Amino acid sequence: MNIVVPVKVVPDLVDELEITGDGNALDMTFMRMALNESDDHAIEQAILLKERGEATVTVMIPDVEDAERILYTAVAKGADQPIKLTGDFEDAVNNHALARVFARAVKEKELKPDLVLTGVQAHDDLDGSLGPLLAEYLEMPYVGYVSGVTLTDGKATVRKEYPGGLIAEMEVTLPAVLGIQAAEQPPRYVAISKTSQAMKIGGIVEHAVEELDPSGGPTVSRMSQPEVGERAEMIDGDEDKVATRLIEIFKELGVV
Repeated sequence: MNIVVPVKVVPDLVDELEITGDGNALDMTFMRMALNESDDHAIEQAILLKERGEATVTVMIPDVEDAERILYTAVAKGADQPIKLTGDFEDAVNNHALARVFARAVKEKELKPDLVLTGVQAHDDLDGSLGPLLAEYLEMPYVGYVSGVTLTDGKATVRKEYPGGLIAEMEVTLPAVLGIQAAEQPPRYVAISKTSQAMKIGGIVEHAVEELDPSGGPTVSRMSQPEVGERAEMIDGDEDKVATRLIEIFKELGVV
């Protein structure tokens, strides 16, 4: 069983996002990047499947900030083969370009995956999720919003979550691409010492990619920060003063 997990990094929303001077892109100069959250769940789900039976887990990532640390962390968790795709990833790359790059690398490296797991979405997905695009280029079926996977006899039984607490099970013939919403357990914590140990061993495989093809994605003409609305009113004073002011506000709004 060969499992491939293509992952991407996204802007860390802890930091304030800045827009470039021309107003049509994020300023990446000092932006901190982080592993996409649902991709972290995809890695965890792949390792869980490996622990249940014989499987090889390959994690693939573009050569961007923190790429090697993310790969070594995946190895410390239990991944077998880390691959870093080298190329011009300095500027923001859309999902169409990434899907083409990942699909090409899978074929050129002759990975022959039985299962491709990727995060179901990311907060920078403006042009569609990566999973369905990748499935199209790999000519494999796709099932998204998956929260559990069981493998039996060349098929995968996947659990999907729907609004209202509904759970459905679907069977898909392998090979297939699955968009992981949540792994069956939270992504495991890896001590820095284990990641450092993986770094000493090394083993990252670099794979050069050709010129990126972003065709099919949207063209962003303008970006802007959200407009600031009315700010909240902070009520100070003792209980009687606060209660009196609340009643005044409710009357102004016509609630009482």
